Amino acid sequence: MFGSGPDTGHGNSGVSGPLLIPMRFVWPYGGRRVFLSGSFTRWLEHIPMSPMEGCPTVFQVICSLSPGYHQFKFFVDGEWRHDEHQPFVNDNYGIVNTIFIAREPNLVAPSFSTETPGRSNMDVDDAFVSSEPVTTVSDADLEVSRNRVSAFLSRHTAYELLAESGKVIALDVNIAVKQAFHILYEQGIPVAPLWDSCKGQFVGVLSALDFILILRELGNHGSNLTEEELETHTISAWKEGKVYLGRQIDGNARSYPRCLVQAGPYDSLKDVALKILKSKVATVPIMHSTSRDGSFQQLLHLGTLSEILKCICRHFKHSASSLPILQQPICSIPLGTWVPNIGEPNGRPLAMLRPNATLGAALSLLIQAEVSSIPIVDENDSLLDIYSRSDITALAKDKAYAQIHLDEMSVHQALQLGQDANFFNGQRCQMCLGSDTLHKVMERLANPGVRRLVIVEAGTKRVEGIVSLSDVFRFLLGV
Repeated sequence: MFGSGPDTGHGNSGVSGPLLIPMRFVWPYGGRRVFLSGSFTRWLEHIPMSPMEGCPTVFQVICSLSPGYHQFKFFVDGEWRHDEHQPFVNDNYGIVNTIFIAREPNLVAPSFSTETPGRSNMDVDDAFVSSEPVTTVSDADLEVSRNRVSAFLSRHTAYELLAESGKVIALDVNIAVKQAFHILYEQGIPVAPLWDSCKGQFVGVLSALDFILILRELGNHGSNLTEEELETHTISAWKEGKVYLGRQIDGNARSYPRCLVQAGPYDSLKDVALKILKSKVATVPIMHSTSRDGSFQQLLHLGTLSEILKCICRHFKHSASSLPILQQPICSIPLGTWVPNIGEPNGRPLAMLRPNATLGAALSLLIQAEVSSIPIVDENDSLLDIYSRSDITALAKDKAYAQIHLDEMSVHQALQLGQDANFFNGQRCQMCLGSDTLHKVMERLANPGVRRLVIVEAGTKRVEGIVSLSDVFRFLLGV
């Protein structure tokens, strides 16, 4: 496509001498074979790019460039492409991306990466780019997008979430916690509605958080968790003491609702989503009753934000332009929890742990920080794994809960116990980049079993933030 031409990188730099600065180029949009070419190769050489470990759709390469102005383009599966989220111009060679590398570090601020300026932890020796900041979404576009999402969710009902066939597992409140523990593990489910045969109705939900609180409480009464203690503790007895226990955690833990949060099949998807967000639960049972007093309940389905998000993605798939915010990179919108940059005010901190941290510390952090997962990182804060609430049920494997002590088992050892657990479909650590569009992030979160994405730096996998299903819905609904 490109013939020989002047090396704009060297010709316009105005800098003499062999000064070269390493620069990382990233193509985060997938492909089978990706190459980089530019004015710095006189458009003659195609430099192969390599997929990033753990993120096969992200390709990268590091080139040493002279300070000055450069143009570049990507050759993806035989087709010339440019990155629309980086500065570009219409040149003799078509649309090309541009980059300016300053000789002095203090000349320009933002560094070239696929993440947001100011948030990036991609340390490339004195390499800087003179580029316009990522365009932020206008208030008008945000309002239009939110109104259209809200209107869609208001028009559609929870009935549309029901599958043509399937099963929902419910537990009797009078069975032992130990038995419930094993059922959730064996069935590969993190949550189950609770049925009270005396009252003839569903009265609550048993979740992974219940098991976390139970194990911590039992651990306070002895050096080891015993199978006998779990054998004699029924779900009903546990639920009765849960409110009291919740108030003992740091003395100010939020109270746990006594009533079951549920929805009807004809409730709007917006109402279902708001119930999940307000109650801070992972799922809402969809119930139907044939009587006016609400008795004779039928459990139809367990509604989740993931399913509702899938409906949104499917509806707007061929009309994405009607939602202007979908093409915004997530780094440019108030979405998720980010690691604060040096000098920035520290808002809600991002909880992270080393693999040698104790399981007890991980469980305490899950409760105190009121999060559903914690990234596990190395000494450079690069992502190694993630520990989630639902991982606790892996202790049911081979009755591990009866042999371990929470303050002696490490997070790494606990994760090894659950390597073959079937809570996750596909890769455990679901990642994204700060440059990924909201649309791309929403499509990934709409996949079954995915509740959050860890935002990482291209190349190093250094954790920069985390975005969850709840974050996306709070942003889309403006709550």
